[in-house]
Order: sequence, then structure tokens, then C-alpha cells
Amino acid sequence: MTSLSLRPWRQSDAGALVAAYSCSPDLERQLSPAAGTGTGAQRVIREDLGWDRRTACNWAIEDGEAVVGNAGIGRIDHLHHTAWMYYWLALPARGKGLAARAVASLAFWAQEELKLYRLELGHRTNNPASCRVALAAGFAPEGIQRAKLRYGTECFDVETHARLATDPAPDLPLIRLVLP
Repeated sequence: MTSLSLRPWRQSDAGALVAAYSCSPDLERQLSPAAGTGTGAQRVIREDLGWDRRTACNWAIEDGEAVVGNAGIGRIDHLHHTAWMYYWLALPARGKGLAARAVASLAFWAQEELKLYRLELGHRTNNPASCRVALAAGFAPEGIQRAKLRYGTECFDVETHARLATDPAPDLPLIRLVLP
């Protein structure tokens, strides 16, 4: 069994980001097209996948020696104790429960360390795998936002989920977090 960890992204992860982007066509909706080249991936890591506990924290999901995805917290609002969570996995890493474990681990950290009370996330309604991740990570569905996302000329409905600090924790093994 390989070891799993969540850690801040490094510039040396650019190759892994290019590989994930190249083998997972749906990531073009979540990442800048620059993620498809080495220098572009370095820019994406520096500018989009940064780590700042006041505003946004992105964690590389590391399976053994391979970076296979991202779990992040953005729009951190310390006044209202809320934040938005997001995640993605490279296609070969999907279907193993890694995303749910990463999101559950990050939610636990955000509620314990950042003292956030409400964590939200959303997924396109045509993405049942992402819904399974949200549910497994302990995020309750709250409703549908019609035509929330637009990619090109196509609009997508989004189902919103939330996890409160008072909600029961999911029965998932947590992944070790490595702080910067």
C-alpha cells in the first residue's frame, strides 16, 4: 500500500500537473490551459495553486511519489467562518476514494485549525462521481443552482453541498497533511 499525503504544491510538481492535465480532458474546465505545458504549469502552481491560510489553501494529493490531484479551500471568510472547497483528480487516480478522503481530511483541518464553521462545495449535476465524493466526505446536499456554470455556450446546473462543524464526521480514514 502506498502512502498518501496532502501537501502544498511545489514548482517541481509542474511535470505531474502537465501529466494530469494531458490525460484528463475534463480538467480544462478546472485549470488554465497553461497547465498543459511545463512553464505554464509552473505559473499555474505559483498563481492558482498557492497556499495562504488567510485566503486559499491548495494541497497536492500525493499517492506514494506521484501527485495525482488537488484539494483546496478558497474564498476563506474569517468574519463568517465559511469557505468554498474544491477538488480534482487525474483520470488514472479516480475511483479509489482518494478525493473523498482528501476532502474529508481537509474539511477536518479547516474546521479544527482555521475554525471555519461552514464549508461549501458544488458540482455539475451531470457529474455523479463528484456528487459521490461530496456525500462520502460528509457534505449534505442543499439545492440546485440553475445555469450556474458556463463553459463556452453551454450552461450547467450545480448542486451545492455544505458541511457544518456540528455535522458528524464521515467514517473515512483521513490523509496526513503536511503543512508548509
